[in-house]
Formats: sequence, structure tokens, C-alpha cells
Amino acid sequence: MHVTGSSRARLLAHPERTLTSAQVARYGKLVDDRAAGYPLPYLTGEIEFYGLDIEVTPEVLIPRPETETLVDLALERRPNTVVDVGTGSGCIAVALAAHLPEAAVYGIDISPAALAVARRNAERYGLGERIRFLVGDLLDRRPGPVDLIVSNPPYVSADEWASLPPSVRDHEPRLALDGGPDGLEVVRRLISQSQGLLEPDGALLIEIGATQGDAAKEAAETFFPENGTSIRIHPDLAGHDRVLEIQT
Repeated sequence: MHVTGSSRARLLAHPERTLTSAQVARYGKLVDDRAAGYPLPYLTGEIEFYGLDIEVTPEVLIPRPETETLVDLALERRPNTVVDVGTGSGCIAVALAAHLPEAAVYGIDISPAALAVARRNAERYGLGERIRFLVGDLLDRRPGPVDLIVSNPPYVSADEWASLPPSVRDHEPRLALDGGPDGLEVVRRLISQSQGLLEPDGALLIEIGATQGDAAKEAAETFFPENGTSIRIHPDLAGHDRVLEIQT
């Protein structure tokens, strides 16, 4: 499909179609790269996320289905203003902007190269004017009080790093994966910076690792007092810890 630019239905309907020599060579190179462990989305240049075709390059993390849990929870809140911290490909910001036509959406990332991909994804769906992208380290570029902060930060611990599949460890950006010794180094910084930035009844939604629920909740309790604050861990569809919610 990728090499010929055809749909699956068209390929199946015309099995007699002959590839050009250039297409044969390109297809063979892609198969070799995939066999060597290079991630498929980087080879085709896109992946589906929340019903959208999202461009991905080696400068950004490949979106995972588990992150759709974060989008579901964000949409339930119907925020007027939302900030996607560590936006990467922009998949979360674009999905939220597409489903929240009245919301002001911001996407922040420390990598200008990642933001270039995010902007292209926003423009692909006519959202280039709706989403404001900013270069920044977490929330050091604060857009002002907001209703919702969402983030899929790096949360892979030092112990987990060695056990990652080579296709992930060797090809996806470490900056988007490495969360420090226990995986929560960036999560703690983000929670700390969120203090005072949320509107009354605002919320912070952070994706976490499958076994990090208790530690993430403890980190949240350190920065947000119990009085007037609700802290919860939401599971993904597989029942694993997936999203930390802090509700002011």
C-alpha cells in the first residue's frame, strides 16, 4: 500500500498489477529495514492514532494505543484551555483540537524538530491556526492559567531501559522515553510546575508506566495538598496503571 500509494481494496482487486523496477527496489529496501528492526511507522511515515493518520519521523515518539486513554479522559472534561506538554508528534494536541472545536490548545516541546512534525500534523487536519506550538522545557513557557494540562512524558526507568525492544531502544528518541532512575523524574518536575497554573476545578492528566501508579500518586501528594485536591490513577483497557489525574 505504501509503495504503490494504493488502498488495500485496490491492491486486492487488482492482483495482476505489475510493480515498476523502482517500486520493487523500494519495497525490497523497506522489507530489509523492517527485518533489521527498524520501526514500521518510521518506514511508512505515519501511524493511526485516535482515528487520525499521524505523521511520525525518528525525531518523535511513535504514538501508542495506550495513550488514547489519556485523550478519552481529557475529552470527558470538555476544557476551554488545554496544554499538551511534551507534544512530540502532536498526536494528543491534534486529537483534542479536532474533538474540541471551541477549545484553545497549546503544544509544548523541548525539541524544535519534534514541533516541526507536530505543526505538519496540525496543518494536515486544518488545525494549524487552532493549536499554538511553543518550544520549552515542560512548563517553563507557561501560557497562563488553564483548565487542563495533559502529558505523555518520558517514564521509562533505568532498569526498564535495558529490557526495551531494540526497535524502541535503538530507534525512538531517548529524550521522549528516559524518565531517570525510577522513571518518574520528569513526572515529578511536571507536577511541581503545575502548581498555581490550573484554574479552579482544573486538572492534570499524566500518562505513566504500568506499575507506577502508587509511586506517581505519592509524588502528586507531595506537591498537591489533600484538602481540595483529588488524586486518582486510571487504568488502560488492559487494566494496567496508565494515567495519573490530579483534580484541583
